[in-house]
Amino acid sequence: MIALDQTAREAGGRIVAALAAAFRDLDLAEEAYAEACARAAAVWPAAPPLDPAAWLYATARRCALDMIRKRNVRGRLAPDAPEPEASAEEILASDARLIPDERLRLIFVCCHPAVAPEARAALTLRLVCGLTVQEIARAFLVAETAMFQRLTRAKKKIAQAGVSFEVPGPEAWPERLAAVLSTLEVAYARAHEDAAGAGTHAGYAREMLGLTAVLAELLPEEPECLAFAATVRFAEARRPARLDADGAMVPLSEQDPRLWNRPLIHEADALLRRAARLNRPGPRQLRAALHGVWCVRRSLAEPPPWSAVLALYDLADRDDPFVRINRAVALAELGGPAVALAEIEALDAARLDDFQPFHAVRADLLARLGRRDEALAAYDRAIALAPGPAERLWLVRRRSDVT
Repeated sequence: MIALDQTAREAGGRIVAALAAAFRDLDLAEEAYAEACARAAAVWPAAPPLDPAAWLYATARRCALDMIRKRNVRGRLAPDAPEPEASAEEILASDARLIPDERLRLIFVCCHPAVAPEARAALTLRLVCGLTVQEIARAFLVAETAMFQRLTRAKKKIAQAGVSFEVPGPEAWPERLAAVLSTLEVAYARAHEDAAGAGTHAGYAREMLGLTAVLAELLPEEPECLAFAATVRFAEARRPARLDADGAMVPLSEQDPRLWNRPLIHEADALLRRAARLNRPGPRQLRAALHGVWCVRRSLAEPPPWSAVLALYDLADRDDPFVRINRAVALAELGGPAVALAEIEALDAARLDDFQPFHAVRADLLARLGRRDEALAAYDRAIALAPGPAERLWLVRRRSDVT
């Protein structure tokens, strides 16, 4: 059902966040929301609601209260069910209040120090951003079963530790900021990799402009926070040039810079300069700088900035497979496909088997070297990993060009 899919995409994370904040129970929030979606699938075709998000929240709230009552009966307990905040429905109906309030609240809760560091971002991505366990596992390059166990342990830890569901004071933000930023980065990456904006998480690309603005305002002296806000603006500025007339993805080096959103680029430049003035370099500032060197380009007549890109990647963590793959793209343009392929082949192929960019980059390099059968197999694997429609169309085209 289109209405339910769209509402779940746009409001699902916020509804779970509001439920979790109201009932102080992450599992209950997920279960109640899932039950509300099941009821919507049965009811909406005959009687679609005027406000789908408010309907889902109100129904999920009632489901949560029913679940609590049943638990109390089974346990022969009779405490009063916790009441949600009185203005929850009103808050839910107002994106301007809900996004910087309820969603950031739950992000900070999930990134509590009581939760294991490797689980903080993953837990938030599952609960607040609605990513599947499989999507999160792929993002962190771990097995799906291992990620499921990690998430289960994290939720139990929050319940056992009696973690407060309130946003901590500014004095507690630094210890949670790295996990908060990691969470937002993965959520944004999932949205940004879908050039057509047709996937489940596409809405996060637009929402992230608002969320990063809030964080930059809350933490004006945190350079990594400013840098991530800059990265989002650089990337979103290029969105108008990311699809061709047929709906296929356009690689960054082939995008027409005249279509880019210059006001957003100017915002990003200002944020990155503010971060640099704080004189505390970090990996997110480096990533923002990588986006920035591309956005200096004004037309396709100007050559792509491959030398600057490669120089920046040489400053990054070379043990990071994501860095190694992206660096290989620039290296191929400057040192040739054979040198770049050697870098790719040195990576852990088994660990990266579910990572589509690994196969796409490898396929391109193999094709450029005339290794046709291997290139076709690599393209087939990239396509089998179910990329978005624009990315799939581009991969199919590239595969058909292999001779």
